[in-house]
Amino acid sequence: MRWALVKVCLAVTAMVVIAFAVPLGLVIKEMARDRAFSDAERQAAMIGPTLSITADRAELQKAVLTTEPGADDRMAVHVPASDEADSVAVEIGTRRATRKDLETVQESGRASITEVRGGSALLQPTALGGGGTAVVEVFVPEEEVSNGVATAWLMLAGVGIALIVGSVAVADRLGVRMVEPARRLAGAAHDLGEGRLGTRVPEEGPTELRSAATAFNSMADQVVQLLANERELAADLSHRLRTPLTVLRLNAASLGEGPAAEQTRAAVQQLEREVDTIIRTAREQRPQTQGQGGGPGAGCDVSEVIRERMDFWSALAEDEGREVRLAGVDRTVRIPVARPEMAAALDALLGNVFRHTAEGTAFAVDVHHSGDAVIVLVSDAGGGIADPEAALARGGSGRGGAKGAVGSTGLGLDIVRRVAESTGGDVRIGRSVLGGTEVRIWIGLDGDRQPRRGGRGHRVGRQRHGATRRNTSIRFRSGPHL
Repeated sequence: MRWALVKVCLAVTAMVVIAFAVPLGLVIKEMARDRAFSDAERQAAMIGPTLSITADRAELQKAVLTTEPGADDRMAVHVPASDEADSVAVEIGTRRATRKDLETVQESGRASITEVRGGSALLQPTALGGGGTAVVEVFVPEEEVSNGVATAWLMLAGVGIALIVGSVAVADRLGVRMVEPARRLAGAAHDLGEGRLGTRVPEEGPTELRSAATAFNSMADQVVQLLANERELAADLSHRLRTPLTVLRLNAASLGEGPAAEQTRAAVQQLEREVDTIIRTAREQRPQTQGQGGGPGAGCDVSEVIRERMDFWSALAEDEGREVRLAGVDRTVRIPVARPEMAAALDALLGNVFRHTAEGTAFAVDVHHSGDAVIVLVSDAGGGIADPEAALARGGSGRGGAKGAVGSTGLGLDIVRRVAESTGGDVRIGRSVLGGTEVRIWIGLDGDRQPRRGGRGHRVGRQRHGATRRNTSIRFRSGPHL
């Protein structure tokens, strides 16, 4: 395509140059000829006054020598003989035209140009004072007729070549500007087709190619996002099975002893292991995405979601004799998180409370709202987490040493972290006023989707958000989700 464009531009420019240069060169040649003969006519006219006064050879000779052509022996004067008996014809200078041409000019009285050896001769008729017509002959050499024509043709040729070279260079640059983005777009499409999902195209080149690159990048982002959503959905749905599994495990623990009870407990454990396998597989194959936000318009009332999920968990809490406290959920608090995502995050945290604390352990859920953020606190009165940093590490969301601890995928806290970081917030673990663990979810409201930066061991600004609890917290490390 690039060389085709260069060839087309070369052909078009060459035709344009030829179409203009050739006629212009012919015009220049004709102008040089007209200039030469106009000058010859002017020199011939200088002899006219003398011929109108006298036909004396000496006077005419003197007048001829005063002209430039006469001094160069390029002018001749032909005076015919008069009717008087003693009159003779006068010839001054070198004659180059034929007698016939001279007689024709004398008879017609019109100037004429005739070809002679080495150039051309201008024959100019001039009336004599005593009657009759003399002919002034001015020789114009060939080099004088074509004087400056060769230089003009060379200049035209140079300009034409410069135009052609310039047009080829411009066409080459234009070709590169058009071909390279198209080539990159084709290569990116090939790479994307081979599974390299991180391939993107610089939005460069002509408007059409920029639009194509923008559309390609948008398509690639959509493909990546769809694949990520598919993997996340598989993992999240599998993780949500943990909620009924927790109920089943707790109920199985109350069955007592016996073969049926042992088989039930073994089946529940086997089911938990299978769910863990599904979650790990889905998360390990998750493609890289450019964001985990719910997209424009996603959002929910966090108070309503908390009330709904607590209605679900309160029945199990009542069975286990747990005291439950809710605070800050009596008014509408909109957050930029989709309802299913927020529900999954709450289920993950509340499920951890039931899984890793003893029966009868109290827990609480608080909501604090400020101008630019919403903080959700999930606290319990259990034994706490011996190593909060390890709990936040990959695959470490299980609470070591707690009652009922089982193998964990680390996905529960990771779901919570994704929800928070999709709004520019974060998640931290600390000690609650109930004596156990407190998980704080900071949800940003200003639309900034970039995770907030901060170092490990950073103290949460509780006074800023209306809370009064003391909290020594550890923030999630930046890095790939579990």
